[in-house]
Amino acid sequence: MFYDLHGEANMSPIVGILYSAVKENSQRLQLITDGMSQEEIDYKGLDNNFNSTAQLIKHILYVDVNWVYRMKGQPLPHSLKEQYGPMIDANNRLPMIKGKSLNTFMSEYESVLSMLKDACTQLTDADLDKIVTFGHENEKQATIRWGLWHMADHSRYHQANINQLRKWYKENSFS
Repeated sequence: MFYDLHGEANMSPIVGILYSAVKENSQRLQLITDGMSQEEIDYKGLDNNFNSTAQLIKHILYVDVNWVYRMKGQPLPHSLKEQYGPMIDANNRLPMIKGKSLNTFMSEYESVLSMLKDACTQLTDADLDKIVTFGHENEKQATIRWGLWHMADHSRYHQANINQLRKWYKENSFS
């Protein structure tokens, strides 16, 4: 078996490859969180000092849904801000999440991935050069191409955080 990124049907070649990277990382997120108990999802690491898996997944979802709407050239609807946000709380930290099931998170992730797929089918490879604004503190600019790459990279980054939480959880006999 070998790994490769293949474009998606109904997508421009480069758009499809970048979408595939995001999709593959969403599948990886599902694999690394499979079988987590509610206690483990809510676990905040050593000394209760880290972001929980729940907080990290919600953060990934909010970042991704924001990028979907940037790609579409539309503001994020209030209903989605309420469902997936906020980005940070009053203390500039990821908002506290507790008691939300893994199935709910994964269902929401599938919904965001579906929105992304729909948005990507509307993009051409030339659209990847469009510049959009992002950032919650000071606004930055990036191409849509960078945004798609960032979605994949950002997810993988926080998956490493989740893997560390899982390691600590198992080592500290919580399971």
